[in-house]
Amino acid sequence: MKYLLVFLHNKKAAVGICILLFFVIVAIFAPCIAPYSPTYMGFTPLQMSSRQHLLGTTAVGQDIFSRVIWGTRLSLFVGIIIGLIATMVSVIVGLTAGYFGGLVDDILVMITNIFLVIPGLPLMIIIAAYITVKGTVTIIFVISITGWAWGARVLRSQAMTLKNRDFVKASIVVGERPSHVIFSDIFPNMLSLVVANFFGVSLYAVLSEAGLEFLGLGDSSAVSWGTILFWSQNNNAMLFGLWQWMVVPGLCIALLGVSFALINFAIDEVTNPRLRKR
Repeated sequence: MKYLLVFLHNKKAAVGICILLFFVIVAIFAPCIAPYSPTYMGFTPLQMSSRQHLLGTTAVGQDIFSRVIWGTRLSLFVGIIIGLIATMVSVIVGLTAGYFGGLVDDILVMITNIFLVIPGLPLMIIIAAYITVKGTVTIIFVISITGWAWGARVLRSQAMTLKNRDFVKASIVVGERPSHVIFSDIFPNMLSLVVANFFGVSLYAVLSEAGLEFLGLGDSSAVSWGTILFWSQNNNAMLFGLWQWMVVPGLCIALLGVSFALINFAIDEVTNPRLRKR
């Protein structure tokens, strides 16, 4: 409760949460906010900004503003789902390696190091390019398998420290199962690290999803900020003076990334007294 109160009074956390809540509200109420269907192609192509079309229209006559609003849903969904999946893998791998040690630790550390050494973006591009089925599930799978390793390494180190504490040793002495010790004794004491890892991975996921979609490695028919950027580049938006077609979704991606980063920084400050004093 003390950490929660400090977190809520943190300026970075306040700004980050406000931005994130804004995008969550936009995603939930997209049908009410967007004036048109994001897939409707009955408007005059390549119109400039006007009352009817705040951000103009695409090369096939779609309302850009409506597409940006609806794109919030998919981009936010992908970021949160990948954050949850990658964080869950990080927790399982990190805590298992840190608690059991020995051969189990050696094997899991070796796998983790392999994923840490391999460059993330090239690996994502290669995997996405060779998977024949394009779509949101593919993007989630590709980014998830490249985004868990760093968190697993950090959580492993923390688990190795906590397993030597007296309360953990007491649970082991009374015969508690390893699963109980890991998830009832060790895990609650590193919850702040887990939450920070979630927001860090979510930031990575939003940027990676936009990058893969922009390169045409996702489902170009889906409505997300990344696919909006893809079609704006393919249709030479800047050449036609439709700068907002490219800038607005890019700005949305940046703002969502800033919100995740600010919340992550705030969690670090709240859980680290030395950072809080600064």
